[in-house]
Amino acid sequence: MDESVNPWKITDQREVYQNPWIGLTEYQVINPSGGEGIYGKIHFKNCAIAIIPLDDDFNTWLVGQYRFTLNQYSWEIPEGGAPEGEHPLEAAKRELLEETGLKAEQWQVIQTLHLSNSVSDEFGIIYLAQQLSQHQSCPEETEQLAIKKMNFEEAYRLVLDGTITDSLSVAAILKVKLMMNDGQIS
Repeated sequence: MDESVNPWKITDQREVYQNPWIGLTEYQVINPSGGEGIYGKIHFKNCAIAIIPLDDDFNTWLVGQYRFTLNQYSWEIPEGGAPEGEHPLEAAKRELLEETGLKAEQWQVIQTLHLSNSVSDEFGIIYLAQQLSQHQSCPEETEQLAIKKMNFEEAYRLVLDGTITDSLSVAAILKVKLMMNDGQIS
């Protein structure tokens, strides 16, 4: 199979919905088997940004909030979006400060990923933030946040027991654990 050839053929498309953050398009398609069908795609206008802060004592910070889309409370690492035109690292710095009041001197991209590639084109970047200093947080008006500082191993256990289910948070915490086990973080 030639990985560079798209086996999907688009015969028609229509914009179903737009807002400042997402767009939904419905496509009439010929699928890879030759059958006619429809496919919906959610286009994300922001790049998803996630930050796993880690201090010298191997503590990290989780943010708790009620997620409208899930209709339930969620514990996550600090996250947000980088609008088109804003560099992802600048967005990460802004989100970390807004949500936790932390600033970091050392930043490293540790993972990139597509968050739900069966229905959306959402792309995410996960940063490891170190050499931290505490400042005043300033959450957005739509955010009612609880902040929890904890030992990294406790956050890792919350991923393993299914308490943390957010995909960016799970990926970030598992990646940092692997980096620790490989001696990349000490």
